[in-house]
Amino acid sequence: MSARGRIAGSPDELADRWHSLAIHLLRRLRREDSASTLTGPRLSALSVIVFGGPVTFGELAAAEQVKPPTMTRLVRALEDAGLVRRESDRKDKRVVRLRATAKGQQLLHAGRARRVSRLAEPIAELSVEEQKTLADAADVLASVVARLS
Repeated sequence: MSARGRIAGSPDELADRWHSLAIHLLRRLRREDSASTLTGPRLSALSVIVFGGPVTFGELAAAEQVKPPTMTRLVRALEDAGLVRRESDRKDKRVVRLRATAKGQQLLHAGRARRVSRLAEPIAELSVEEQKTLADAADVLASVVARLS
């Protein structure tokens, strides 16, 4: 029984269900990314730079779980597209950081808006009670995600 007195399945069963749902949700929303004309790895790297930047090559490679040569190729393509730029670190001029350009930020935010809009469509079809349940579940899931850090 859960803390609220309902049987909800074992933690392993719930984790398996949420894991599967998250994968299916992301796969379906990823269809909206085709409008960006960037590959998935390039969009992912750009996302790290936009939301976590400016970052070093090493930080970006670690976040994306790829080797530095792979990251160098990805960054070069993003630079060629005018989406990111290199800049010297203010404290240590030997360190190079990657920063998203206005074009890169705009592209990423537009993609996020498309995915959010697509997800909002079926949510809008839910009853007010179902939307409240979904909002409550999102709060609980956010708490679970925070514990993974």
